[in-house]
Amino acid sequence: MSRVANDRAAKNSGAKASRLPDTPPPSDTVRLAEALIFCASTPVTEADLAARLPPGTDMRAVLAEIAGAYADRGLVLARVAGGYAFRTAPDLAPALRGGVPEPRRLSRAALETLAIVAYHQPVTRAEIEEIRGVTTSKGSLDLLLETGWVRLRGRRRTPGRPVTYGTTPAFLDHFGLDAVSDLPGLDELKGLGLLEGRLPAGFRVPQPGDAAGADEDPIDGPPLPGDAAAE
Repeated sequence: MSRVANDRAAKNSGAKASRLPDTPPPSDTVRLAEALIFCASTPVTEADLAARLPPGTDMRAVLAEIAGAYADRGLVLARVAGGYAFRTAPDLAPALRGGVPEPRRLSRAALETLAIVAYHQPVTRAEIEEIRGVTTSKGSLDLLLETGWVRLRGRRRTPGRPVTYGTTPAFLDHFGLDAVSDLPGLDELKGLGLLEGRLPAGFRVPQPGDAAGADEDPIDGPPLPGDAAAE
């Protein structure tokens, strides 16, 4: 996990464990919820859990019970990508580095493209190139689509109907974020040492969000030929 992800996991860890209910939910219900979260390959939402647990289950109480049980363990219950998942306790991250195969590293161009998509979505390829100041290669966007961190969102209501790009729940999950709005802002980026020196006058970090653009139509059905690298 990156430092940002660890900080996010610590902040999101647990479903408010300090507010455990006076009457704990039935242990069988808690155990089932724990198993459902543990076995899931992606973060599990409250709605997903409610569909599998007894009717009338107090989901907040169940999640708080699980979070409290794992508060001092090697794993913690974290809220990521709008759901819940077990993650390594942030304070153990230094001891675990090197024990997991390194994932495929992204090129600088791909990282810059990913950052632009995350902060400026919905964004077209032409807009990405304008922000970066260089032509974006077909390979960078293809790689991000392949990793599952970037998706085709829709089409702009402009001539040519260019495709717009945005991030995915897998992106949020990987970086330990609950929502795009949890991406670090200017002050946090400075605190992490990612922005150093004197910044240009008027420099700002966009307020990230994933709401539909006013001039954007969703993509219906399968993507058209060339969409992955178009526009």
